[in-house]
Amino acid sequence: MDGGSGDDHDPTTAAGDKPPRKKRYHRHTPQQIQELEALFKECPHPDEKQRLELSKRLCLETRQVKFWFQNRRTQMKTQLERHENSLLRQENDKLRAENMSIRDAMRNPICTNCGGPAIIGDMSLEEQLLRIENARLKDELDRVCALAGKFLGRPITGPPLPNSSLELGVGTNGTFGTTMATTTTLPLGHDALPTMVVPSNRPATTLDRSMFLELALAAMDELVKMAQTDEPLWIKNIEGGREMLNHDEYLRTFTPCIGLKPNGFVTEASRETGVVIINSLALVETLMDSNRWAEMFHCMIARTSTTDVISNGMGGTRNGALQLMNAELQILSPLVPVREVSFLRFCKQHAEGVWAVVDVSIDTIKESTTFVTCRRLPSGCVVQDMPNGYSKVIWVEHAEYDESQVHQLYRPLLSSGVGFGAQRWVATLQRQCECLAILMSSTVPTRDHTAITASGRRSMLKLAQRMTDNFCAGVCASTVHKWNKLNAGNVDEDVRVMTRKSIDDPGEPPGIVLSAATSVWLPVSPQRLFDFLRDERLRSEWDILSNGGPMQEMAHIAKGQDHGNCVSLLRASAMNANQSSMLILQETCIDAAGSLVVYAPVDIPAMHVVMNGGDSAYVALLPSGFAIVPDGPGSHGPISNGHVNGNTGGGSSSVGGSLLTVAFQILVNSLPTAKLTVESVETVNNLISCTVQKIKAALQCES
Repeated sequence: MDGGSGDDHDPTTAAGDKPPRKKRYHRHTPQQIQELEALFKECPHPDEKQRLELSKRLCLETRQVKFWFQNRRTQMKTQLERHENSLLRQENDKLRAENMSIRDAMRNPICTNCGGPAIIGDMSLEEQLLRIENARLKDELDRVCALAGKFLGRPITGPPLPNSSLELGVGTNGTFGTTMATTTTLPLGHDALPTMVVPSNRPATTLDRSMFLELALAAMDELVKMAQTDEPLWIKNIEGGREMLNHDEYLRTFTPCIGLKPNGFVTEASRETGVVIINSLALVETLMDSNRWAEMFHCMIARTSTTDVISNGMGGTRNGALQLMNAELQILSPLVPVREVSFLRFCKQHAEGVWAVVDVSIDTIKESTTFVTCRRLPSGCVVQDMPNGYSKVIWVEHAEYDESQVHQLYRPLLSSGVGFGAQRWVATLQRQCECLAILMSSTVPTRDHTAITASGRRSMLKLAQRMTDNFCAGVCASTVHKWNKLNAGNVDEDVRVMTRKSIDDPGEPPGIVLSAATSVWLPVSPQRLFDFLRDERLRSEWDILSNGGPMQEMAHIAKGQDHGNCVSLLRASAMNANQSSMLILQETCIDAAGSLVVYAPVDIPAMHVVMNGGDSAYVALLPSGFAIVPDGPGSHGPISNGHVNGNTGGGSSSVGGSLLTVAFQILVNSLPTAKLTVESVETVNNLISCTVQKIKAALQCES
């Protein structure tokens, strides 16, 4: 298959003349073959647009390009099958010979202790099965090593085998090594040979594994280089001090491992270094477990799942672990769409106490059923152990996305790498690890209320996390809940209104839930805005639930060294005899990337149960709150036409402003089958508008 492509044969001559000439073939030039092979390595299944561009560039017809790729894929598949059939024949011959030798050994058994003759009953059935399994696994190891050597272009040898043939059948923990999944072996680096686990419900093909492996190794190499290389690859931003990627230097240094950037996409890249209260092994385990990863970054990850485990690692560790994952990444604003990404996650130990975990999108390998709006270039972290259980983390985020779906207000934030960037991942990780360290400590922080028992603290924190998770799901319209978007004419342009039915959920009141959210720019620093919104003494200036008076803090649980990271229980004082006092559960958190204030009215008897250590799953609540992020570099709010302004109109440009997201979830009808009324939508829209205006007035911001 050196470039031949079929063409229509010439018409035959008249009867009696020369016999019909055979079908002619046009051979491609070496340059054409080189171009075709280069694209095939990046994308074995090019779409119609790619084929058209390639045919124009190579002066070929589109059908010639199409047939060439079909033939090339068929050729690769045929070569693999031919080679595998040859190996299977060899394996069959070995098994036949092994079977004969086992039969001979069973006719004349020998005692392993004394060396004398033994009856067959002296050898346990378990040992007989293990010996047979041993022979099969040895042949399987040889077969797959040969296949791996073909793909990598170098000979692959298996690990040194134990002296005793019986040891191969028993794991290092003393349990037998037979599992329900099929196990084979593929190399993940020059010094690693981990076990490849293929789930029984979806066996990965050999071609898939080799492509995933090649992509994972290339992505890991790129991540480590980007984490360790400084100038000229990374340049310090004079204004903000953040590191910026030199895209020209990047293109000179690296070959794109997932192909060229799609038309209309823009690039964001960032790098951040920080020290975290967690050791490298614990962090690696968190990142490789989708549930623990989502819990650690619950405000950033709306939903995630592991779709296929290609490798569990080797030697009982995560070294060489490789898995396919899906995730929905979010910024807490209705003006920024959720990023849905499918990617490979690969973990490797580079030295004692030094690990790296890399993500890379698989859109060029695996055909996506949905339109791709974001691609994850090699991104992840390099983790190095430090004394006293700390770790140094270097995080790199690199992505390409469709900017047209992002509101003008948030484009500077995303393009600068702040919105989904490395700083946000590191800041969230630091805050969450600090919270875990405080919760695991036996000493109660001095500002905590000692009246709450240890079990009560755990129940309150669990309830607060559920409240915050539901708040995030309502703001971003992720697939955690089934939201229906409303297009109401009586709602402001930048306010998103959605509804859903709450049925059979003990953690929510039953009925129709209405969610409304909007984002605005304020010429106030994020710290000042956060301090104002979380202060219970100033709550009456914006919250209609406060009954017009100050609130009292009834309980306080610290979640970090910063006083802003805490869970509180607030009580609104009744201004007259006709009003009843109520409780509000509030969680606040702040880090270098942004802050959050989430609250919900709660039932007083139910909170008494929770504070005494009872189950918080049956406390019904609907959260509301605020998300605050700094505006992007050079952005100081919108002007009349909706585009981003570059100055504050006389204010100091060094202070900047804030992007504030306001969101409410309200039960508009206690019957799930009821219909939504126009009055309900108008009420929630007015509530948002009124709240924003009150905040602006209290902070003396211009409307």
